[in-house]
Amino acid sequence: MRTLVLLLSTAALAATPALVSAQMGGRVLNPRQVAEAQQQHPELVQEYGGAETGARGAYVESVGRRVAAFSGVPSYAYRFTALNSAVENAFATPGGYIYITRQLMTLMDNEAELAFALGHEVGHVAANHAQARQSYSQRNSVLGVLGAVLGSVLGNSVFGEMLSRSAQQVAQLATLRFSREQEYQADTLGIRYLISAGYDPIGAPGILAALTRASAIQGRVQGRTNRQTPEWASTHPLSENRVQRAVVDARATGRLGTGIRNRDQFLAQLEGVYVDDDPAQGIIDGPTFTHPDLKIFFAVPPGYLMQNSSSAVSIRGSAGQAQFSGGRYRGSIENYMFQVIQQLTGGRTQLALSPPQRTYVNGIPAAFTTARANTSSGGVDVSVFAYQWSPDTIYHFVMLTRGGYGIGPFVPMVQSIRRVTAGEAAAIRPRIVDVHAVRAGETVQSLAGRMAYRNFQVERFLALNGLQPNAPISPGQKVKLIVYGARRA
Repeated sequence: MRTLVLLLSTAALAATPALVSAQMGGRVLNPRQVAEAQQQHPELVQEYGGAETGARGAYVESVGRRVAAFSGVPSYAYRFTALNSAVENAFATPGGYIYITRQLMTLMDNEAELAFALGHEVGHVAANHAQARQSYSQRNSVLGVLGAVLGSVLGNSVFGEMLSRSAQQVAQLATLRFSREQEYQADTLGIRYLISAGYDPIGAPGILAALTRASAIQGRVQGRTNRQTPEWASTHPLSENRVQRAVVDARATGRLGTGIRNRDQFLAQLEGVYVDDDPAQGIIDGPTFTHPDLKIFFAVPPGYLMQNSSSAVSIRGSAGQAQFSGGRYRGSIENYMFQVIQQLTGGRTQLALSPPQRTYVNGIPAAFTTARANTSSGGVDVSVFAYQWSPDTIYHFVMLTRGGYGIGPFVPMVQSIRRVTAGEAAAIRPRIVDVHAVRAGETVQSLAGRMAYRNFQVERFLALNGLQPNAPISPGQKVKLIVYGARRA
């Protein structure tokens, strides 16, 4: 997360429907959806850590346009953005905006896999899958995000996005799943675009298999890393059947093993890419979160999982959910907490609020309060624990627990927050991709030993490179390593 002003405004950009309506044949994108995509774009980019604007961003744009040229919608109607996000995901908005995260790109082995991932998202837009998604959204939307959380008895993943209008839009994107048939259709279209653009259709099963491997590794280490399930696992459900189906479809083209892969060019674009968290947004390391720039540290209770974004850290476990956020604020800490509660409910839900209590945590002035909300499934406690970080900066946890539990399950967490020393901040380094040419005498074990992780080094190395446990490696062969690097200036 980065510093966040408590009350955010929605950026509005002028829509240019003429851009998509002046077509020489092909399907016209809905001007209203294009306008909405333009309006949401800057907020969504901010929430996902910013856009890659240099050579890597231009590379993604060029590959995207190459496959989009065969979608039946002119390629200039699309906009492709690479996001500086540790979330493994790719997604599209109905207005033709396609997004892919750097984290997802690190799983890929060549340009054909990137082309398929982008082509799959283009397929969702070209096939107008948004219509079904929108009807789902209308059935499940709520005026206050808190209502969605309470209504699902603490089980709704949008809790981590509840503090701003822009974050709510991102949450809606994350919760709008495609049906299995829509996913299959987008896969088929992606392969069709892949072939038409001259790529090897191996890119389709290649990236789907890489995602499956990543999911398996994540499942093994998740309890130790305290990270939430990657977002693509919920928005793009994977299965062995889907991978096998992609293999069958790729073979049916008669082009499997032929066409463009551009592995060296793709790996060159990955060199130095951040993996996992960007220190500028804070680092999750096991049960701890450390932000070297904001000088913040806290730890979550055992068994709780975290997910970091540019504006907040989401925490969830069996006894409740929480979010850490905040930023510049002038006013009393009591008024701050009241505004947090108001934003949770959208001002539409009345909660029984207990009087705020003042305290100190590791020398930091703090205050907390708990409100009770009654639902059809029973009472739910909504608690806010705020810290006066400086005269004009407040950070806070907001927590949801079952009625009567209050802050209880999160007491160790709210008591763990402290300031980070200059030495601790300086010691935090990002993980980056290092494309390495194998040297004589190097083995899987010796290379895996360089991976910047405390556990499952061999398993991570094999999954990252799509290698079998006993696969031989040869001098000159290029492999991906994840090592510690230097922070960006």
